[in-house]
Amino acid sequence: MILDRFQLEGRVAIVTGAGRGIGAGCALAMAEMGAHVVCAARTKEQIEETADKASAFGARALAVPCDVGERGQMEAVVETAAKEFGRIDVLVNNAGGSPPREALRTSEAMFNQAFQFNVTTAFLMSRFAVPHMLAGDGGSVVNISSAAGRLAQPGFAAYGTAKAALSALTRLLASEFAPRVRVNAIAVGSVLTSALAPFLDDDTKSQMEALTPMRRLGEVEDIALMALYLASPASSWVTGKIMEVDGGTEATNWPFEFPAP
Repeated sequence: MILDRFQLEGRVAIVTGAGRGIGAGCALAMAEMGAHVVCAARTKEQIEETADKASAFGARALAVPCDVGERGQMEAVVETAAKEFGRIDVLVNNAGGSPPREALRTSEAMFNQAFQFNVTTAFLMSRFAVPHMLAGDGGSVVNISSAAGRLAQPGFAAYGTAKAALSALTRLLASEFAPRVRVNAIAVGSVLTSALAPFLDDDTKSQMEALTPMRRLGEVEDIALMALYLASPASSWVTGKIMEVDGGTEATNWPFEFPAP
């Protein structure tokens, strides 16, 4: 059965930022398809909730508190996964983000922090996890990038640059780790999560939907389904690719204006 290639039974997936939103959605999708999942994020209560939901699918799920700003905590997540399960097959680098701000109001520290949070963390998690994949049956790294990495829009100098760099890192690591470890990214459009919620009211949401060819904003499951595909044997001939899951967006659907410099 061709759908069997989406199964992840017996495999082990680490998902960062798994306490809510896209990270939680990815962890649950993989658990539903049989994977044991390691849910990593800063807020213990949130990852415990995700792990409880994942366990309901019959797989084992661990909640491992982790601030990806701390190298030692990232390394500990990988070590815990390897110790508990004896293998690592999938890594979803989801933790990241940076608020929009005009370039002339973005400090050097803020710019560097955006890069650290969105790119360096994914690089280090990959460095820690990939040796375990190579010691086993190979594996898959899925980086959560953003449409902001390819669209020119005011207010996204830091975040957009960081996500563009993450997409470039994806291609470079894919080239280096092939054929045994695949590395891909998802360029995510505007998705209805708690991160977007502070910017949305009914009027703003309607404007964003009107500017999106599919006439709706994304749902967490839209991204989780692509992550599942990239993590599973269904995508065994796919590596080094940036999959655009954005409702068909070719120009920004961000309706906010920033003051002229």
